[in-house]
Amino acid sequence: MSSRSIHVLVLVSVLYVAAQMLADITALRILSIAGLSISGGTLIYPITFTLRDLVHKVSSASVARLLIFASAGINLFMALLFWLVAELPADLTVGEQVEFGLVLAPVFRIAIASIIAEVVSELIDTEMYELWVRRFAQRWQWGRVLASNAVSVPVDSALFVVLAFWGVLPTAVMAGLFMSNILVKFAVTLVSIPGIYLVKEQRLEFEPG
Repeated sequence: MSSRSIHVLVLVSVLYVAAQMLADITALRILSIAGLSISGGTLIYPITFTLRDLVHKVSSASVARLLIFASAGINLFMALLFWLVAELPADLTVGEQVEFGLVLAPVFRIAIASIIAEVVSELIDTEMYELWVRRFAQRWQWGRVLASNAVSVPVDSALFVVLAFWGVLPTAVMAGLFMSNILVKFAVTLVSIPGIYLVKEQRLEFEPG
């Protein structure tokens, strides 16, 4: 693997983890945009699928899977750290500082739902991408993004909505949230398709010893 490919892999991996973290933080707020209810994380989360595709393209499926689990661990640690900082006593000479907890202390059901949905959907995305590459090699690379996201995006949205809001929100509201999230995610998918051409195909090979 060339030095340039390693640099690209590191950069794309960092962007992937950063996007996952930002998506989990912003997922704590439900937005209303153009009459649609969507999770705030939906504004950035779909980009992670394309970033995962780029990691896969310059390395391998096993590296992509490792990155998915590592990112999930980082996001879980982040949620626990935010909770701990919000629960520890504040320095009252500065003020009560309740705003931190109100904004960042996670609702753990939503945080866990988000992490589970991310791991499952990203693993599915990995397998769909690998199947496409094995079938078509380097032809129609845009199809890798569409084919993998066509399966992983609905799975992600369904898991997140059900795990986060089942028994809390009415079924009709959950269905609306599911559909609006899919619409936004597929819109971002279409915009992100050219990104697959930003890096060259480079399968990661390990030297023995």
